Amino acid sequence: MKKVFKQIISSMKVDDTNNKTTPEDLVEDHNGFIPISASLKKSENEFNQTFDKNYDFYLEKIFVGKQQGLLLYLTSMVDLTTVAETIRTALANAYREKKDVSTSTDFVNFGKEYFSSNDTVTIQYNHEVSWYVLSGYTVILVDGQSQGIAISTVTTENRAIAQSKTQTIIRGPQDSFTEAKGTNVSLIRRRIKNPHLKFEQFTVGKDTQTSVCLAYLDNVASEDIVVEARKRVKEIKSSAIFDSGNIEEFISDRVITPFPMLYHTDRPDTVSSNIIEGKVAIIVDGSPYVLLAPVVFTDFFQVSEDYYQGFMMASMLRLLRYLAFLLALLLPSIYIGLTTFHHQLIPTGLIVSIQAQREGVPFPAVVELLIMEVTFEILREAGVRMPRVVGQTVSIVGALVIGQAAVEAGIVSHFLVIIVALTAMAGFVSPVYSFANATRLLRFALIFFTAALGLFGTLTGFLMIIAHLASIRSFGVPYLAPMGPFILEDQKDVFVRLPIQLMKRRPNYLHPKKDVKEANKSLPSQKKEEST
Repeated sequence: MKKVFKQIISSMKVDDTNNKTTPEDLVEDHNGFIPISASLKKSENEFNQTFDKNYDFYLEKIFVGKQQGLLLYLTSMVDLTTVAETIRTALANAYREKKDVSTSTDFVNFGKEYFSSNDTVTIQYNHEVSWYVLSGYTVILVDGQSQGIAISTVTTENRAIAQSKTQTIIRGPQDSFTEAKGTNVSLIRRRIKNPHLKFEQFTVGKDTQTSVCLAYLDNVASEDIVVEARKRVKEIKSSAIFDSGNIEEFISDRVITPFPMLYHTDRPDTVSSNIIEGKVAIIVDGSPYVLLAPVVFTDFFQVSEDYYQGFMMASMLRLLRYLAFLLALLLPSIYIGLTTFHHQLIPTGLIVSIQAQREGVPFPAVVELLIMEVTFEILREAGVRMPRVVGQTVSIVGALVIGQAAVEAGIVSHFLVIIVALTAMAGFVSPVYSFANATRLLRFALIFFTAALGLFGTLTGFLMIIAHLASIRSFGVPYLAPMGPFILEDQKDVFVRLPIQLMKRRPNYLHPKKDVKEANKSLPSQKKEEST
């Protein structure tokens, strides 16, 4: 099977050695880099042609001191207030002072004098003019000069920081990431005020030129993990990147697996805590979800609220998540195995009740279960895609009406409705949506295994899942770590969470440069006893 998949993937590969994701690819100059023309008329024609049929492109003839010039920008990308108050005011002052910009040195000094408080770049080529205009800069060209000045006037219109909608908590910070990369970086920096916090920027996507950041603590994160993350991002060859999900698929260790190879979240506190542990965060401009690498199986059962409340309650809730995962994965298969193959394992009173309910049902148990599971999946998908005003109502009412009607029509039994409902609720307990999706897929596979072999099929399928989990890695880290391989020191925050004072060290499987995390050597009660 692996050979077949490898052959399919290799047949889909194309030669992309020249597909470099650089700003220079934005404008195709087949004769190399074309310098900015010293003729103002020629430059005007050139950029009018480049931005032809773009209603938001603005080109205006102006005076730069005593010289004629051009002002270029996109109205949809710039802050028009900044253009008016900063650039036009400076141009008006230069015109009144009859500023001389006849030489290249004068032009550069003009930019330094009048736009010293702005992000200013001196540009030499036509493709650079196009690049900076598309990036929200305002470009100034002067007659007789083979160069230009690009001034940052990027609009700051972004979605306000709001509460997380996918990973909600009761106690803890309520802010979440937005689609603006700068805002997301600031949310992390507010929590980690450390000069060792690094943000490396890359440009990915030949057509979209999407900005991607790697965030990590250079005195904590393993050099091997940082180098591998940097390498994988640089090697992405794609025409378009719109969301962190695109990045996730490109840099995952394995594509053919139902389990997520990276952890995605829109919570800044979760990202910050994982960076401090020694992980690498990947921030994608335009996406409110940040990726964390490497990831292990137990990460998907931990939420930030576990560390904001008492360790006993947090431990109980974490064990509850593990139980919910097993129920969502195995409960329908166990029902099929017991009611179809292994009646002797069910108490007599219960089996009599189940068979009495199924007396009028015309389908085998597996068909009955599949009907309800597929119906529920349809209702869940409809609730997600429909408008928010009616989506939740349709999913709830639809489940109640269809479930009751199916029971009264004799298509399914009452007991099966309980099984499907409990399975669905257990699936919603998972803190991460992508991990819950893996459970949904594997549940159907186990149902078919059980329908063929009974509970032996359930056991066989479950062992195959464990074997698959043991075989995969995330950025070189075993997916089942610290359980497989077993690391005793890391068991303090796996199935239960011990008091923070006892979790002094970072996870060993991340190979951090600094192992010790907490300086406290004992609990407060122990300190009091020692002092007496």
